[in-house]
Amino acid sequence: MTKLCLVCFICLGSTIFAQQVQVIKINDFQSRIKNNTDTTYVINFWATWCAPCVKELPDFDSLNNNFKNTKLKVILITLDFKEDLHSKVLPFLNKKNIKSEVNLLDEINGNYFIPIVSEQWSGAIPATLIINQKQNVQLIFEKKLNYQFLVDQIANHIH
Repeated sequence: MTKLCLVCFICLGSTIFAQQVQVIKINDFQSRIKNNTDTTYVINFWATWCAPCVKELPDFDSLNNNFKNTKLKVILITLDFKEDLHSKVLPFLNKKNIKSEVNLLDEINGNYFIPIVSEQWSGAIPATLIINQKQNVQLIFEKKLNYQFLVDQIANHIH
């Protein structure tokens, strides 16, 4: 009986601390970042199957952690399929110990949602959008980034 309780406790414990992922549509995304606040959003578009995306995720998590008490918000948006959320995305996030906010973009028509995100985005990933509506800043990078590059871009463009 004691072993069973321990197993249940361990299973429940891992569920309690599991990463939460909200499934969103492009309109949810758009209304969130285009709200004219002075918050700077660093939004990374990635997928579990994209090797450069996976390599850069710890840098975004570090940025999120180091700036958590500022008006900077890191959002990781996976482009994995919605049906892979429980079988691939959540196990991946828990294994990699990702703490940043993660959303799954539930859109399949790239011709529709990509220009809504940015007219400059070709749709390639990894892609990172740095946006501050109040300061009229919108930068898009279609390549693997690192922590120092992100900090430099924020320092050079956000006042």
